[in-house]
Amino acid sequence: MTVTVDRRPEAPPGPPKLDRDGLRRAQQETMDTPRMDYSLLARMMFKPVDLLYGKPGSYTKFAMLEIIARVPYQAWERMGYWAVHRHAGRSALARRVFERIVEARADQDNEQWHLLIMQDLVQRAGQRQSWLTHKVAPWLIAFFYYHVSWVLFLVRPDWSYRLNAEFEDHAEHEYMTFVAENPDLDFVPDPGTYAAEYGRHRSVADLLRQIGHDERTHKLDSLERMREPRVR
Repeated sequence: MTVTVDRRPEAPPGPPKLDRDGLRRAQQETMDTPRMDYSLLARMMFKPVDLLYGKPGSYTKFAMLEIIARVPYQAWERMGYWAVHRHAGRSALARRVFERIVEARADQDNEQWHLLIMQDLVQRAGQRQSWLTHKVAPWLIAFFYYHVSWVLFLVRPDWSYRLNAEFEDHAEHEYMTFVAENPDLDFVPDPGTYAAEYGRHRSVADLLRQIGHDERTHKLDSLERMREPRVR
């Protein structure tokens, strides 16, 4: 008797890990590329962050950004489960939607590693994190972003993907600019706290370059999804 086993969607491998030369090239590519033309909604998120944490990059600011960065993927996962139930009678479509859920979870995991890494760097640097700026403010901005993301996805998925692409573009440029403005980070060893899960890098500069490149990968994925036909 032949037993047929359904193919289960495999977790995506995640953004590629670059070697030292690749990371330096990625940084230069980002610095040579203009930022996207950010929408009003995107600027409404960026402005409070700049006011609370300052316009220049910092570990505490990046930790804040990574708290927010997971939000759209969480919203898309929620909408994906709703779509799976809605299209349960159309197996091919339901499978495609579920594959998107798996991708959204993988993206959340990647952003979660970024957050853990940044929190580790904050603690090692002895930087202060207040209740207002690292509890209340992130929750409020994330709450706003989450609901905007899923409402946009419900109305026009490409709008939600575009907003995420803008956020990831902003994060990519913030990381790469911070490294460029702090050349001494090339001489600070990567503490390797999460090396087993995220990879070990020669320096903190390379660690941040890798995170910046991850954000670029997320941005390009969102821009690619904007061109996909809408699930109905």
